Amino acid sequence: MQIETPPTDKRYDKPEGERRGLVIVHTGDGKGKSTAAFGLALRAFGRTHVHGKLVKIFQFMKVPSARFGEHRIFEQLGLPIEGLGDGFSWKSQDLEHSAQLARDGWQKARAAILGGEYFMVTLDELTYPLIYGWLPLDDVLQTLRDRPRHVHVVITGRRCPPEIIELADTVTEMTLVKHAFKAGIPAQRGIED
Repeated sequence: MQIETPPTDKRYDKPEGERRGLVIVHTGDGKGKSTAAFGLALRAFGRTHVHGKLVKIFQFMKVPSARFGEHRIFEQLGLPIEGLGDGFSWKSQDLEHSAQLARDGWQKARAAILGGEYFMVTLDELTYPLIYGWLPLDDVLQTLRDRPRHVHVVITGRRCPPEIIELADTVTEMTLVKHAFKAGIPAQRGIED
């Protein structure tokens, strides 16, 4: 490790542009995409629900009855999270049914984005139905372009289409350096459930 001197000069000038809704993408093969998106949702919820602005999370691959840690705490807080799918493709009994669930879920998410009542809409694992060809990329891009100016949209998932990356305001790629699962350690409840 190299020791650094803490910076004493401000590293940037304050932007002078207008405040507006952003498209934020968390992609890549590393862990933490959904976790980062949930952190943003919590931050937005904590800041905005006092002022009547709403936050909604849609999970494209989770089942509606999912009860992972995030579902339990978001329910207690009153932050809505909705599973739209039937699990990852290797768990599906009928991929056409999975595709239809993604299409139906997209209509809900699209309405939430375009309706303007939400301050932030999180589209967790949206990239999978896109790269599987279950959702039309053009419709997603047009929805992002047409959203009301105050609506923030957060998208997660591996292999985000380059067209979404181009349109997005902020993109973070999570890079896999090392993962316990590859060393034979099973997923840990409360960490990866």
